[in-house]
Amino acid sequence: MSVARQRARHGVRFLGLGFRVVLFLAVLVLLRALLRIQTSSPTPSGVSESIKEDGFRVPKVAFLFLVRSNLPLDFVWDTFFKNAQSEKFSIYVHSKPGFVFDASTTKSTFFYNRQLKNSVKVTWGGSTMIEAERLLLKSALVDPANQRFVLLSDSCIPLYNFTYVYNYLMASHKSFIDIFLDKKEGRYNPKMSSIIPEQKWRKGSQWIALVRKHAEMVASDKTVFPMFKKYCKRLAGTEFTRKPRFKVPGQKENDCIPDEHYVQTLFSINGLENEIEKRTITYTSWNQSKDSMDRQAWHPKTFSYADAKPQGIKEIKSVDHVNFEMEHRTEWCKCNSNAVPCFLFARKFSRGAGMRILFDGVVGAFDSGSMRLNS
Repeated sequence: MSVARQRARHGVRFLGLGFRVVLFLAVLVLLRALLRIQTSSPTPSGVSESIKEDGFRVPKVAFLFLVRSNLPLDFVWDTFFKNAQSEKFSIYVHSKPGFVFDASTTKSTFFYNRQLKNSVKVTWGGSTMIEAERLLLKSALVDPANQRFVLLSDSCIPLYNFTYVYNYLMASHKSFIDIFLDKKEGRYNPKMSSIIPEQKWRKGSQWIALVRKHAEMVASDKTVFPMFKKYCKRLAGTEFTRKPRFKVPGQKENDCIPDEHYVQTLFSINGLENEIEKRTITYTSWNQSKDSMDRQAWHPKTFSYADAKPQGIKEIKSVDHVNFEMEHRTEWCKCNSNAVPCFLFARKFSRGAGMRILFDGVVGAFDSGSMRLNS
């Protein structure tokens, strides 16, 4: 073989090796560029900068369940969470003291051992209700990845799948709090005036959704809560009971229900009403009736299997504004200035109603063969 031919063969080998080296380096540079783009991407709108500082790539929604004992609609929430990414949510449950969520009390493993260890006995219309809410917030705040906090009852159901709910909440930098002036009911107690001026007194639904900084404020409050605990109390024999109410002659009574005023008044006192969407994201249908003393009373309607038909759910999901008659105000439902449906959740749903929305696929893909109901 000639010298020229040998040199040519060695040259081809050298060029082939060089090409592979160049290709490897190019791929390395490309991967590094992609990694840099990923780590430098802006956080989703409404997510606090603390997520980036703490190194959390995925912020979480904390679902806070305030229940009597067990969770009757756990099978609905089981499907909801099964269709979610586990790193995007956390679960906390306040139940009666000593109640444990395990295989004997729930068929959903998502709720195993999610109960608070320091729960309190809750009385409807008492300050223990807001004490329980604050305990839930304090527990959820321990995890810095929790950036949204949603309070739910044991009769709540989701109206959408997890992805929709998550994106809706994360898209807004505001909390969702139903809030309005309380002009008629006379629940304000003048003994609160040193801390809570009457012009700052507010009312609204207890079912709230908070951003982290607002959750921290509610959980750490040491000024307004003690006043509620001392002076905001429900009178015996009122509203949902049939027992007659006895008045003390010459004494003005203030029939106060703490969970309908506490968070709203706290935000009003702290001048934060401009930092919230002034509406709840949990739908409730109210019925008006008369009690045995011929007094008007409002009661939340319980949805049965028949009430949960697709058309009824569609109507709830189509609501795009809320009217506040007492303030002559209409609140159009928006999220970062974009029009959105008002409600993500609804209450009070029976087990039959929950089963129907599950089979109708409201909360996501559902395998009927795997359904196991609590006995």
